[in-house]
Amino acid sequence: MIVRGLKIIFTYNSSLCKAQCLRKTINFHTSAFLSTSAVLKEEKIKVGDYDINYLKLGNGPRNVLCVPGALGSIWTDFKPQVQGFDREKFTLVAWDPPGYGKSRPPDRNFPTDFYEKDADYAYEFMKAIKLPKYSVLGWSDGGIVGMILAAKHPDAVDKLVVWGSNSFILPNEIELYNKVKDISAWSKKMKEPMIELYGDKFASYWAEWVDGVINVFKANNGNICSERLKDIKCPTLILYGEKDPMVDSVHASHLHTHIDNSRLYLYPDGKHNIHIKYAEDFNRRVQEFLLQT
Repeated sequence: MIVRGLKIIFTYNSSLCKAQCLRKTINFHTSAFLSTSAVLKEEKIKVGDYDINYLKLGNGPRNVLCVPGALGSIWTDFKPQVQGFDREKFTLVAWDPPGYGKSRPPDRNFPTDFYEKDADYAYEFMKAIKLPKYSVLGWSDGGIVGMILAAKHPDAVDKLVVWGSNSFILPNEIELYNKVKDISAWSKKMKEPMIELYGDKFASYWAEWVDGVINVFKANNGNICSERLKDIKCPTLILYGEKDPMVDSVHASHLHTHIDNSRLYLYPDGKHNIHIKYAEDFNRRVQEFLLQT
């Protein structure tokens, strides 16, 4: 089922102004995260080689893991969900993935299987905090991790929500990554939040991530995890902003077609950060999906 507002429809959109909008997205979701982060207590737990930084809030019966995007963290990527989810109905867990945010040191690298490794870490992390059954919310790279996690561990993942995500990479998307690899062209306003989070390491870290994604593209002929979509058995909600400059509309259609028991909701004017831009609607829609039996 594909829903666009109140109409059942799907249209193909070409991506425009990708590099510029990617820069805007990074700046938007990394600004002003300190005020809320000071209120709630973060914790750390050892998983493998990393002391994983995470936030657990709420006492609801339904557990939810929030997985951020590239170089993302709890506060850069999920502040509206931390603030907006019903804490009586959900127990929300947001983490800084290994090597991201405050889950450092050590720093990480980006081999061609780094999405697989992140999914394995997420699985072990949730076991370590004694929440063996949960739903997953994954944005962008986090959605890729979520899909792999759901496919590999169907007994652990109750439901899956992904947006701004893809199971393969198009050649024109590689052009986008190359355009934004060098942060020296970014504005001061855009760079400062990430530099505050990562220090002088950010420029090289971002470039390493870009190189990692390009290497995935080269090693697998563009594939990331398409072969795993058939193994996702849980109910899945796919959301997509039809003006997303980073992720071509073909990806949302592909995921919906190849993930059984999935539904697709379209934001006609949405871009990559629909969970921030349309936080109230997004939170309501996602919570309703997670509460359905």
